[in-house]
Amino acid sequence: MKGKTIFITGATSGIGEGCARKFTSAGCRLILNGRNVEKLEALKRELVLSGCEVLTLPFDVRDREAMKLALDSLQEEWKNIDVLINNAGLVIGLDKEHEGSLDEWDVVIDTNIKGLLAMTRMVVPGMVERQCGHIINIGSVAGDAAYAGGSVYCATKAAVKALSDGLRIDLVDTPLRVTNIKPGLVETNFSVVRFRGDKSKADAVYKGIRPLTGDDIAEVVYYAASAPAHVQIAEVLVMPTYQANGTVCHRNV
Repeated sequence: MKGKTIFITGATSGIGEGCARKFTSAGCRLILNGRNVEKLEALKRELVLSGCEVLTLPFDVRDREAMKLALDSLQEEWKNIDVLINNAGLVIGLDKEHEGSLDEWDVVIDTNIKGLLAMTRMVVPGMVERQCGHIINIGSVAGDAAYAGGSVYCATKAAVKALSDGLRIDLVDTPLRVTNIKPGLVETNFSVVRFRGDKSKADAVYKGIRPLTGDDIAEVVYYAASAPAHVQIAEVLVMPTYQANGTVCHRNV
């Protein structure tokens, strides 16, 4: 993996930040994307201290024009992206499907599906031209089955699975690889966003169980990316011990 160029969306927290640190430790070059410029630059300063080459591209994956401008701005030495990690994603609320906010659902759908699809569309043709590349999508166990108050989010992660599987089919005649990582409970800023900033409600999600961390998922992402070229890790479902699926957990409370 040393010297490979890794592009991570949503790199300023959680799984994306964990991936940034993990790939840095392997001697990779990083292109980091996020909406928060201050956090992006702080992470860049940290990683550069370890000798890593880092380029930041601040834009919201929902903004297709900003995405295109950022990618078009890449200097020649940064254009050959070896691994694209489509990590940017979120959920807002636990509203019933007939009661939720259409505007909030637009944010979730535009980020989780359309943002991932746009990044794929803009980056993968270069990989095909070079006959080299790996696309790693961060899905979720939520994509396997709906749960109460989560139908729209679950639908977006089901879409991530379908898009991953479809891309793998489309690229079957190339050496490119496609991986869908499906985490269960991971303690990140994800739940804080879901509960619109209510930290106490977010903390309650993980009460009585030791959740995964962003670093745990980063290890899985790196495992898939660093597998031998003839090995394609198509899909990984990873959950904490005491979680059986998207809705069944045992909690020590």
